[in-house]
Amino acid sequence: MAMNVKPVPTLDERINDIRMRTAEIVNEDILPNERLLWRAAEDSSFTEHNEALELRAAVKERVKQAGLWAPHLPEEYGGMGLDFLAHAYMNEVLAYAIGAASLFGVVAPNSGNQSILVKYGTEEQKQKWLLPLIEGDLESGFSMTEPHNPGSDPRSLTTSAVVDGDHFVINGHKWFTSNGIDADFFIVMCRVVDPNAEDPDPRKGPMVQIIVPTATKGVNIVRGIGVWGRKTSDHCEVKYEDVRVPVENALGRVGEGHQAAQDRLGAGRVYHCMNSIGQMWRAFDLMVERARSREVHGGLLQDKQFVQGFIADSYMDIQAARLMTIHAAEKVDGGMAAARTDISAIKVFVPNAYTRVVDRAIQVWGAAGVSNDLPLFGMYQGARTLRIADGPDEVHKILIAKNVLGQFASGEGWDFGN
Repeated sequence: MAMNVKPVPTLDERINDIRMRTAEIVNEDILPNERLLWRAAEDSSFTEHNEALELRAAVKERVKQAGLWAPHLPEEYGGMGLDFLAHAYMNEVLAYAIGAASLFGVVAPNSGNQSILVKYGTEEQKQKWLLPLIEGDLESGFSMTEPHNPGSDPRSLTTSAVVDGDHFVINGHKWFTSNGIDADFFIVMCRVVDPNAEDPDPRKGPMVQIIVPTATKGVNIVRGIGVWGRKTSDHCEVKYEDVRVPVENALGRVGEGHQAAQDRLGAGRVYHCMNSIGQMWRAFDLMVERARSREVHGGLLQDKQFVQGFIADSYMDIQAARLMTIHAAEKVDGGMAAARTDISAIKVFVPNAYTRVVDRAIQVWGAAGVSNDLPLFGMYQGARTLRIADGPDEVHKILIAKNVLGQFASGEGWDFGN
């Protein structure tokens, strides 16, 4: 069924126009062709696979002709140059259809790496890495998380970069490095360590993100980590063993690595939440569609009070999640620091609400809900994963409490109106 998108009275004409034109392509070109668009080579004939590739190319061309390509990139790099809030509103529409964002030029981790390269990259780095990444000639990955250190605490990272002449020598062990199989280069989070220091503890070195070509000697991709029962994935375990790259591959100044990661993750958390809302919207529509058409025990599911409760609870979950996320996005638009508590709040609340909404939709669909015929199983796995990704719930709850208690300690109560 088509996504029901109408202009939002409180939004300006430009954002409404973007949302409406995005919904038009989602409804006309993507939703009716979801099965064909994402037909994998191993699940289809050569002809069917080629048809899928041709259809994807055709949708991408329509997106470009509509001026909706790459909302996250500045216009000088071929993107829409959207401000944060407009991009957030666009995301909820894009996320309604499976894989739609990729057909609009937003593909993680490439899109996040592109934004970081735009902000922190030198002109030479942009020419060498950013432009080919935008053109699709290169693939990238993001390498930060370490198996032996808590991902919720970036200060614990121990992958080291030692300056040796005009090179960094990198040693460390990462995992869940995104797009690790296909990437031509990784952006690697390291700590710069002076081996001659009295205390060469890598946890005390300043952070830096370094561009590392995956073909460099010593970059050893151990495996694609299996997730959710699959044997492998494109999230890889990587060992960096005496990897030498030029110091000019540092992305930004030494010491800016943590801030660059926060720039990426802070905005990304809001985008993930708006994506989740689009998926919740789809799950809600599927649940109501099933309730209105499925007869059981002498009547339609929509007439059963349990199912009516599911609909009401899901409506409340989606509305609360959406309004909280928009409020956070508005604060981010005005300055990231003011939004820290709100970002943590939505990072906890939205994935949990997303899980509840999808769980109810699965229950209403019954056995079909966990089948490959519907997108609900993938949504459920994604929702559960988001409670870990970009910081676990518990860390964000602690941050919320610290910020609230700090406000009270300064002699002020909490102002929920701002």
